[in-house]
Amino acid sequence: MKGEEGGELLIVEWEDKYAVGIPLIDGQHKELIEHTNKLYQGCMVGDEEAKKAYFMKAVKSVVDYVNYHFSAEEKMLENIKYPGLAEHKKQHESFVKKLLDDVKGYEEGWKFAPNSFVRFLRDWILSHIAMEDTKYARYIQDLKKNGRLGGR
Repeated sequence: MKGEEGGELLIVEWEDKYAVGIPLIDGQHKELIEHTNKLYQGCMVGDEEAKKAYFMKAVKSVVDYVNYHFSAEEKMLENIKYPGLAEHKKQHESFVKKLLDDVKGYEEGWKFAPNSFVRFLRDWILSHIAMEDTKYARYIQDLKKNGRLGGR
C-alpha cells in the first residue's frame, strides 16, 4: 500500500518524476494511475462476490482507458515520425494481450489474486513510463530544440 487519499487506499501515487513533459500524455498517465488505484480499492471491498463484481467492472474501465491512451500516444508518435514507434506499439499490444488473457482466465475461474494483478498493472505502467515513454519525450525535446517541431 502506497498511501491513503481521502480515506481511500492507494497502491500508487502520481509523482512529478513520472512526468514526460507532454501535458496530454501526463494527464492520461495520471488517469491510468487513478484507474489502478480504483482497481486496488476493489480488491479490498466486501465478500468474494462483491470483490469479483467490482473488480470486473474496474478492469473493464482500465482496459478501455488503456486502449484509449495507447491509441492517442501512438497517433502522436506517428505524427512526429518517432523512429521507435513499431517497438513501442509491440509493447502496448503485449501488455493489452496479457491484461485480456488474465481477465479471461479470471472469468473462467482461474485461481487468481486480484492484488497481484493490480501490482503487475502498477509496475508495468510505471516502468513503461520511466523507460519507454521518456525515450519519445527526449526525441520530442530534441525536435523542438532543433526547430523541427513547433511549441518551444
